[in-house]
Amino acid sequence: MGNPKAFLEIHRQEAGYRPIHDRIHDFGEVEQTLSTRERKLQASRCMDCGVPFCHWACPLGNKAPEWNDALYKGDWELAYRLLNSTNPFPEFTGRICPALCEKACVLNRFNHEPTTNREDECAITEMAFQEGFITPKTDIQRNGKKVAVIGAGPAGLAAANDLNLMGYKVTVFEKNEAAGGLLRYGIPNFKLNKAIIDRRISLLEAEGIEFCYGNAIALDDLAGLEKLASDYDSVVIATGTPTARDLKAPGRELKGVHFALEMLSQQNRVLAGMEFSKDERVTAKGKDVLVIGGGDTGSDCIGTAHRQGCKSVTQIEIMPKPVEGPEDPQNPWPNWPRTLKTTSSHEEGCTRRWNINTLEFLGKDGKLIGVKVQEIDWKPNPEGGRPIMVEKGKPEIIKAELVLLAMGFLKPEHPEYPKNVFVCGDSANGASLVVRAMASGKQTAQKVNSYLANK
Repeated sequence: MGNPKAFLEIHRQEAGYRPIHDRIHDFGEVEQTLSTRERKLQASRCMDCGVPFCHWACPLGNKAPEWNDALYKGDWELAYRLLNSTNPFPEFTGRICPALCEKACVLNRFNHEPTTNREDECAITEMAFQEGFITPKTDIQRNGKKVAVIGAGPAGLAAANDLNLMGYKVTVFEKNEAAGGLLRYGIPNFKLNKAIIDRRISLLEAEGIEFCYGNAIALDDLAGLEKLASDYDSVVIATGTPTARDLKAPGRELKGVHFALEMLSQQNRVLAGMEFSKDERVTAKGKDVLVIGGGDTGSDCIGTAHRQGCKSVTQIEIMPKPVEGPEDPQNPWPNWPRTLKTTSSHEEGCTRRWNINTLEFLGKDGKLIGVKVQEIDWKPNPEGGRPIMVEKGKPEIIKAELVLLAMGFLKPEHPEYPKNVFVCGDSANGASLVVRAMASGKQTAQKVNSYLANK
């Protein structure tokens, strides 16, 4: 490394967020950036640790020590080439990845000040675009074979990108009006500006990938899928996990109870210029909002509700409160610690509660006015397995005119497909991280290539 003592002399410095009073009035990205000098200093903190657990923890196998060293030395183009050798879309992960690599960083074990890998990779990629290091590859040698990719989310895009660079003619079928999957329709603009997605899609199109929008391929239509599999040499299914987990409590049919993605996707479409009628619009303006589910999707609902002008936001989770602090005794370093996470949206104002079970949605004249909940506890199961939920305290009512269900997604079930059909990403593995979906897409591209090479 260029400065072997940097991790001893320089503290971790994050770019931080825009002031709350400023950012809650728009959907611009909340995260700020460091100066070029400060970013190089942060890259210099990556120590010559010998065993790079960051590389081990990253599903893509990113070589953080190598590109951090290049960044510190000011060779931004080399830094991007090293980063892009494993990560096809670092501008996405540089903004929204939870950074498994940072939790596995030796410095995180040493003093809980890991290298700022996520911010570094974002800075590297933005510099690469700015300086023209990223240009379409126009010299791809075609092999005469065609591959169809169903779904333009992170897994489908990663598979399509790799297959295209291998020489296949790739056509991506996407049911929505634009590419990105949950990157576009699930993640709010204040975390990922959609122009970032458009920029990459334009590059992929220039490199020869064809996108067919508004084209839903029914996976339960085996005859239709077999026809597609016969028209193409191979088919990749990357449709994600489209079915959200529901809550079948009394009153679920009341006006005001929605899946989280109904709100999030609609808001992103509004920002893209689409119009909705007053009856269609899912908005938190002037309302008390209850978010059911304690994960990232729930957090995104909180931030969106604030920007829509809500009166208040409460978030409840049926599971116990995670351990606070940097260390998780159940998942010691270098594993991912399941500790309490406070996001930029939480910082903007939110009442958070754990061990809360939803009993009933309450309404008046068909409209939601509140939710009956009850505090619960979890007791060890004498027979092993999942703990037993027991009631604790009396039921109470949380006032709410809007409820957002953010309890995760159901893993799809797939029938037996023709041998030239492959499934990847969340569609194969269940809902997970964008970085894992991208890794799965890349792995599937290799499987397709091996299959067609040996056919």
